[in-house]
Amino acid sequence: MTNPYQPQPAAILDIRPETAIDTTFRLAWDTPPSPGQFYEVSLPRLGEAPFSISGIGDGYLDMTIRKVGRVTEGIFALQPGDHVYLRGPYGHGFPLEQLAGKRLVIAAGGTGLAPVKPVIQYALAHPERFNGMEILLGFRSPEDILFREEIAAWQQQAPVHITVDRAAPGWPGKVGVITELLPGLDLAPLDQFQAVVVGPPLMMKFTVRALTERGLCDDQIWVSYERRMSCGLGKCGHCKINEKYVCVDGPVFNFTEARWLID
Repeated sequence: MTNPYQPQPAAILDIRPETAIDTTFRLAWDTPPSPGQFYEVSLPRLGEAPFSISGIGDGYLDMTIRKVGRVTEGIFALQPGDHVYLRGPYGHGFPLEQLAGKRLVIAAGGTGLAPVKPVIQYALAHPERFNGMEILLGFRSPEDILFREEIAAWQQQAPVHITVDRAAPGWPGKVGVITELLPGLDLAPLDQFQAVVVGPPLMMKFTVRALTERGLCDDQIWVSYERRMSCGLGKCGHCKINEKYVCVDGPVFNFTEARWLID
């Protein structure tokens, strides 16, 4: 009988800083998760924390981690060749089969870009399976922009719209909240679109509202409540909203369900 709490070691292959407090760790891992799933990451004597996947490849996965506490400080002290310990993957990811054949609107705020990055990369790598994509990205400031090299590559394949809450000297782009990017989108015909919205709760609330005001139905919108994740097994109750356990029933939800889940 296997122990569901037993983690497995994963070697750090590479470490890439993204911002002053966000870093992507590439880990050796042979079993690929689904985009949108998450893992519990632990370090002996320091504890455990849940992290979503920001990249999936042959023999590896990426986690983009923000330095915010004891566990993450321990992870940031590691070097390539060191190990962390994973259990998972947990939860339900984004339904790539249901998204196939549609034109995608990806709206991500801040670190919410991390769990949807594999969806973007999959769609761009398989253009024959999708009917195009619009990528909307919102960040606190230009210094907080994640995945700059990847975004530059995406811009060669799909429209990428970026806005920041606060401008900085020399910033040539848009300033404002992400919902201000929506009026310029051509969403016709409406039944050909599917939207993925991930970010801070207020960002998701108003972005979903703006999409429905543009005519999208609830069943055309997918969200992730990944910040609510905890034990991964539906045992601790930390993530429970109404009758749903986010770590088991989510973290990805269709908005027909999510509209009743008050985060």
